[in-house]
Amino acid sequence: MNGMSRPRAAGCVRVPENNIARIAFALFFAAASFFAAPLGAQERPNVGKLGQLTNQNTIYIVSGNPNATYLPIAYDLTAVLDDEKDNTLRVLAVIGKGGGQNLRDVRFLKGIDLGITQSVLLNRFKRTNEIGAVDDKFVYIAKLFNEEMHLIVRAESGITSIEQLAGKTVNFSDIGSGTQLSTREIFERLKIPAKEVNMGQADAFEALKKGEIAATVLIAGKPTGSGRTLKASDGFRILPVAYSKPLQDYFYPAVLTHEDYPNLIEAGQQVDTIAVAAVLFAYNWPKGSERYRRIEAFINAFFPKIAEFQKKPRHPKWKETNLAATLPGWNRHDAAEEWLQKNRPAPTVQTQPANPAERAQFNDFVATRQTASAFAPEDREKLFQEFLKWKTARERR
Repeated sequence: MNGMSRPRAAGCVRVPENNIARIAFALFFAAASFFAAPLGAQERPNVGKLGQLTNQNTIYIVSGNPNATYLPIAYDLTAVLDDEKDNTLRVLAVIGKGGGQNLRDVRFLKGIDLGITQSVLLNRFKRTNEIGAVDDKFVYIAKLFNEEMHLIVRAESGITSIEQLAGKTVNFSDIGSGTQLSTREIFERLKIPAKEVNMGQADAFEALKKGEIAATVLIAGKPTGSGRTLKASDGFRILPVAYSKPLQDYFYPAVLTHEDYPNLIEAGQQVDTIAVAAVLFAYNWPKGSERYRRIEAFINAFFPKIAEFQKKPRHPKWKETNLAATLPGWNRHDAAEEWLQKNRPAPTVQTQPANPAERAQFNDFVATRQTASAFAPEDREKLFQEFLKWKTARERR
């Protein structure tokens, strides 16, 4: 084929040889760009906007340690309320030291919006002013549940009542915890001068075994994780605490049962104790502020879903939550009050009791009251709790 041009295949276009290198380079560059860059400029996330949205819709709640109830309660809030699809709300649970420190954290720690504490501690801090005046600094969102007092001793110690702990070494739990400060309140009211030490429950159980302390206290919603690890066969027992008069303005009667602690309490038996209300509270930000808006969004997501919290696998203590329950001496958050007013069921008029026998029982119970203060609206819940205990005791006779 010397001196003759090469035949061209049908349908083909001849490309000058000096352009082949240019085309190859262009194809290589396009392929590299395809795999290295996002699919399209229109699909690139607006990182600045995403970060702003994440921060403005995230609310921080300080809870407690793994031995108590606050941490699983806070986790339930994240599990039910987090909006992962539209990023309109994220609840971020923070491990805390408990009720006493939580009050300080919500008051002073930047970024903390909500906390869980005990009603008795709110009143104690109001009385002592140890972090300044708090009347207008804190508002409550809801009373959540009751936290029972667990007073653990060694079975062979011979201690049969809380009064016998006078002069003895007692663990009041971690410094700053709700247990520590509420236990101080209880021992002060009962005039029991115990020697306070502070340690976690696992360390306290070991100290009990060695005889280094006479008792340890944990105030938390039953059943507690640490309490479930104890066995009567290992020499532990729960000491009863009577619902005596010095405790009746801030505390409630309660019982611990075999179902709560099958390894500590015999079947068919129960131990009388006292309880305090756990409260979800917030800093009282000005209405219209960004922090107020964030808490308002949380409330409007939380309140309508309360039934979801009272189903498995959520913590059983949610079944005690009554959003309409009041906290005497404290103001409810405006957004919570507004939600309750809008969603309050229409009142019904009942001229005759639905159960005459039950009404007669209740009248008998009321007759046992020595003061009229129990009939005030703010004491209605406490009166109801006492009535339930009275009725149960009556039925066991």
